[in-house]
Amino acid sequence: MKKLSAILFLFASQLIFAQYPKDYFRSPLDIPINLSGTFGELRPNHFHSGLDIRTNNVEGLPVYAAADGIIIRIKVSAFGYGKALYIAHPNGYTTVYGHLQKFSDKIEAYVKEQQYKQKSFEVELYPSTLKVTKSEIIALSGNSGGSGGPHLHFEFRDTATEKIINPMAFGMNKLIKDEMNPVISSLMVYPANDSISVNKSKNPVSLSLQKQVDGTFLATKVVASGKIGFALNSYDLSTNNYNKNGIYKVVTYLNGSPIFKYEFDTFAFDESKHINYFIDFNRYKKLKQRFQKLFFKESYPLSLISGNLKNGFIDIKPKINYTYKIEVSDFHGNKTIVNVPITYEKETNTVAVSSKGNYYIKTKSDYNFEFEKTSLYIPANAFYENASLNIIEKEGVLDIENNYEAIQNGLTVALDMSHLSEEEQKKAFVGTVLGLKLDYNSSFRKGSKVSAKVKSFGKYKVGFDAVAPRVYNPNFIEGSNISKLSTLSVSISDAISGIDTYNAYLNGEWILMEYDYKTKKLVHDLKDGKVISGKNDIKIVVTDKLDNSTTFTSNFIY
Repeated sequence: MKKLSAILFLFASQLIFAQYPKDYFRSPLDIPINLSGTFGELRPNHFHSGLDIRTNNVEGLPVYAAADGIIIRIKVSAFGYGKALYIAHPNGYTTVYGHLQKFSDKIEAYVKEQQYKQKSFEVELYPSTLKVTKSEIIALSGNSGGSGGPHLHFEFRDTATEKIINPMAFGMNKLIKDEMNPVISSLMVYPANDSISVNKSKNPVSLSLQKQVDGTFLATKVVASGKIGFALNSYDLSTNNYNKNGIYKVVTYLNGSPIFKYEFDTFAFDESKHINYFIDFNRYKKLKQRFQKLFFKESYPLSLISGNLKNGFIDIKPKINYTYKIEVSDFHGNKTIVNVPITYEKETNTVAVSSKGNYYIKTKSDYNFEFEKTSLYIPANAFYENASLNIIEKEGVLDIENNYEAIQNGLTVALDMSHLSEEEQKKAFVGTVLGLKLDYNSSFRKGSKVSAKVKSFGKYKVGFDAVAPRVYNPNFIEGSNISKLSTLSVSISDAISGIDTYNAYLNGEWILMEYDYKTKKLVHDLKDGKVISGKNDIKIVVTDKLDNSTTFTSNFIY
């Protein structure tokens, strides 16, 4: 029976993946596939939703439609995926191509027509007549949006549900050579609560790993009593590509029986925020190390772990010897195995757990804390677990001491701004104190209060922004002849609340200028045909998020 349950436990995903076509889609690029990011990879506040394909640190490579289909969505943004295409295919799946430099001519013409119609660089379009065929060039690769370097983001979705699916399931794995095992760089063991000790500590304990002759690893012996859990810091490599990418699957066993498992097959976008409970968020915030927990204290809506009948904790009892096994795999079947010997021992001399806060928050309840000049509202289910917080007000600053709990739903911070004049209040915001600077939070004002919904701990005080954005460094000299230029550009920046809107006018007519926040540049393509022979007058108006505005004017000869 034990063997049968193990087979069923491991075989479930294979049945799911059998439904996906393996030879229907082609690669979106005509170069060897090397990855800088894998599906499900751990990112700040989200799981990665596709494959990041290296483009040899260059832009402008042809991007091909992976199969016949219709373009159902085009999004152009200064952030996120930047310039992105969404193609729906007849077999019920959608492919997504992100961080593009530019679209193919027919798509580019359609997009630019809509941008001029809407008078906006950022657009979201839903065409219904733009058909493409397999291997048709649909775009050039780029570095647009939130990209950290030139690459192509490529993903698959179920068209009906919009759930994201691991591209490897569609045969992409056959394009990638991978003969290397995943790497487990660190392993931690955790007591389930404050009454339990592990290796004479009531805090998480790091375990060393020693490689064995058979290629497996043996961890430091664990001595414990009661329920304990484990977490690992791990990454994957592939042949000829030494980028540290995310792992695909983890299965744990206790004395040969599987007890916990997750694999990155598919998930919904709204689940991605739960990454902060999936990892040891406390350790991540303190040390920037992402440990994937192999347990959970409270149930939460993440489908990756929903198939587990148990929560991953193991209960260490007297007179029993335990072997805990962790098996980490990539999609190509390469595996790394760690065995952890565990024995029972009732420990008395233990390292004390860290001190508690001055307020105890039950996750199923909501709380409203009122101080002299500040207040804090914590809604029900703001945290995944019950939490102890230190919350104090001092000299108009609300300090929610950072104990590194993962926040599921935002907290509302309200601050008194009655010390500001009526005009100044229009420019006030809730600021996060970062040393000598204030970080802007999107805020709303009512009466003498300014409020913001925040998703992090820290110190909050009233900020004030009356400083207009800067428009500077044009690529032409006023009054000069620019006939040899192909683009017009200026740099824009804002010191406090950030850029909100930007509009450019040539001879009184709105013109398209593309914004790249990474380079702080606005760029107009002179091939748009908006310039006239002779003198041209240009005006650029830039506003920040608190309606401070700067107008730049100049002229040139063409």
